[in-house]
Amino acid sequence: MKNKKTTSQNPTITVNRKARYDYHLRDRYEAGIVLQGTEVKAIRNGQFNLTDSYAQVSDGEVFLIDAYIGLYDQGNRMNHEPKRPRKLLLHRSEIKKLERSVQSKGMTLVPTRAYFTGGKVKLELAVAEGKRLYDKRDKIDREQANREIRSYS
Repeated sequence: MKNKKTTSQNPTITVNRKARYDYHLRDRYEAGIVLQGTEVKAIRNGQFNLTDSYAQVSDGEVFLIDAYIGLYDQGNRMNHEPKRPRKLLLHRSEIKKLERSVQSKGMTLVPTRAYFTGGKVKLELAVAEGKRLYDKRDKIDREQANREIRSYS
């Protein structure tokens, strides 16, 4: 039996840092993504951005909207569209839970990070509630106060 490379368990491709700032994250789900060949190659080159993306449930299916996957350099005419909607792969029971939770007022589906698992690209989705402006300010003030306290210790 061959030895496997021992890099990390789930190498992270990208993290949506803006999601933690703009939303209160609730439940998290792991979803697969339906991708074209040039999209996977572009992701391996690090051309993946989740910053302003979200997921949407329609007709019993979940789609990733506004996620940017850059063009693959050697893709020529077979290249993909950078911001096309991409289908997410989840179990039917998970889709029903997501649909119920998104129907609640103020809840949305936000991708928090993307990573590789066994050569496949996976996405971590979170059911999220939008923060108010004063929530964001309070959090910044608390973090700054904690930094000052630690610096004096």
